[in-house]
Amino acid sequence: MLEIGSLLAGRYEIREKIGVGGMSCVFKAFDHTLNRNVAIKALKTEFSEDPTFLAKFKAEAQSAACLAHPNIVNIYDVGADNGVNYIVMEYIEGITLKTYIELKGRLDFKESVSIAIQVAKGIEDAHKHHIVHRDIKPQNIMISNEGKAIVTDFGIARAASADTVKSDTMGSVHYISPEQARNGFVDGKSDIYSLGIVMYEMVTGRVPFTADTPVAVAVAHLQDEIVRPSVYAPDLPVSMEGIIMKCTQKNSGRRYETMTDLLNDLKRAHNFPDEDFVVIAEEEGARTILVSPDDINAVRSRNAVEADDDSKDYEDVEEDDDSGFLNPKMEKAVTILGIVAGVVIAGMVIFLICSMLGLFKFGSSSSGDAEDTEETVEVPDILGMTYDEALEELNEAGLGIKIVSYGDSDEYSEDEIMSQNPESGEEVEANTTIEVVISNGESDDDDAEEATMIDVTGMSEDEAKDALEEANISYGTTTYSYSDDVDAGDVISTDPAAGETIDDSTVVTITVSRGTQTVSVPTVTGLKKKKAVSTLEDSGFEVTVKEAYSDTVDKGYVIKQSPSAGSTVETGTTVTITVSLGEETTYVSVPDVTGDSISSAQSTLKNYGLKCSYTEEYSDSVEKGVVISQSPASGSSVEEGTTVTLVVSKGPETTVETEEDSGE
Repeated sequence: MLEIGSLLAGRYEIREKIGVGGMSCVFKAFDHTLNRNVAIKALKTEFSEDPTFLAKFKAEAQSAACLAHPNIVNIYDVGADNGVNYIVMEYIEGITLKTYIELKGRLDFKESVSIAIQVAKGIEDAHKHHIVHRDIKPQNIMISNEGKAIVTDFGIARAASADTVKSDTMGSVHYISPEQARNGFVDGKSDIYSLGIVMYEMVTGRVPFTADTPVAVAVAHLQDEIVRPSVYAPDLPVSMEGIIMKCTQKNSGRRYETMTDLLNDLKRAHNFPDEDFVVIAEEEGARTILVSPDDINAVRSRNAVEADDDSKDYEDVEEDDDSGFLNPKMEKAVTILGIVAGVVIAGMVIFLICSMLGLFKFGSSSSGDAEDTEETVEVPDILGMTYDEALEELNEAGLGIKIVSYGDSDEYSEDEIMSQNPESGEEVEANTTIEVVISNGESDDDDAEEATMIDVTGMSEDEAKDALEEANISYGTTTYSYSDDVDAGDVISTDPAAGETIDDSTVVTITVSRGTQTVSVPTVTGLKKKKAVSTLEDSGFEVTVKEAYSDTVDKGYVIKQSPSAGSTVETGTTVTITVSLGEETTYVSVPDVTGDSISSAQSTLKNYGLKCSYTEEYSDSVEKGVVISQSPASGSSVEEGTTVTLVVSKGPETTVETEEDSGE
């Protein structure tokens, strides 16, 4: 194994050990060729002669090397030196998400959803390259000092076929999907499940299943229901809880179809955390499948084999029960579960065929397809309807309903809807919840007492509601908007505004700040200037263009950008791009070498960075070997390396006198 201070492959100086896994060690090293810190994963000596482990190790490099994404660790090099097989990776200054959670106890919603979005972007890119990670957990997610989340360790990643891949190895037991636990078929939905467990741990500070043995934890993933995260995090927005619950469905068909679908909902939750828009498909005719003793024994048998847990890439993680399950010898369990799976699949096929033929009819509320959330519908007018009438009307349109308050009304009778948000005619996404205020009927006081609307701007949402209640003013609904001036969670404005005349029938809507809107900086390095500028401007950024010479980047293409790609910044931030001018050209002034000897002229031109060629001609006035003329002329500005052509004297032309000419 590598020693501290040793030099690997003639360039990587090993400086410290930063992690130990089941089959490899990770070191911090310095690359003397490129003058930068790197992380080196070296296969342990005892595995270097084993073809199976070598193939697995190389597969990791191949899996990650084809990926280039700001939220995935970069692979720089792979090789072998003096019997040491190694992978050279990007060195990330930071800590694992596992350590980060342990330090903070649990993360708030805003931080959790931001990290989840970054991780989902990285995994989404891997899935687009047909790579399933299969070991998503906080230990394999680095949080850099700049706050960027980076997915690491593709040690058990597997290229997916057009359908699925068979799981003959599993990730850490606390985060594995049910199909991994029973050695079933694994695809991108397994990563979605594991990311759901990671999100659960971020918002609650705990994993959903714990037990004395890894087997018990694995069985819990197979058959136990997850306690809703809001039990441990009462302040968790409904959107985030819905996302987590959908990700962690035991039936993969009820999870998000793709990582892109999950990412879309995470972005929506980031912007509208209190919207109850996540819909989980109903499991028609489903029944609970208990794990038999034979299945449990089969799972237990796999625990007898020490698994590779390379999740400890950047730190030692004390989780003995993460040792994994790698033994594929569980034929009996596979046979039993294969029969069950066959029955389930057959039922699903029959269900799908009947659905396509129109034999089954379902309301829109039972549709869990991610595509449905992308559709938009027009909000119907439900003012004047009762709750039950509005419920039926909205459900037919694919929308939900929520009563937010009650209020007096001279226009609407008791139990009729007196206001709705969004209003009728607006286009909204399918499954949006429409908030309504129900009328209490006319006020008991025929002469409604007038008052002045109080000022609650700048207060937190809860403080504003308390102030309205104390002033006997009815609160209606809350809307949300980004603001550069008002802190997130504080009230931007009210309707009616402060100072306006109100009465007992007035219902107030408050608008709460989401803070400054932040966006991720797109990658524009390597793009042509025009394309880079339009990409940034279309994303809401201001653009400043600088120019610089480059020996490696063609003229007109972007050399670098600041802030860097993937950085999370405020909307409207100025991004500075540096555009290549191509190779730098040096110009020199041609010296006057006429009258110089040819050797002196050549030396002078060489000192000026110019080349020289010459021709000769006779001259009665210029001594032999002396420069008669030059081109370009002296004083001309030319590129360095230009050839100056000289005309050199051969001296006077001589004639040979014949005998006839001499008169002899």
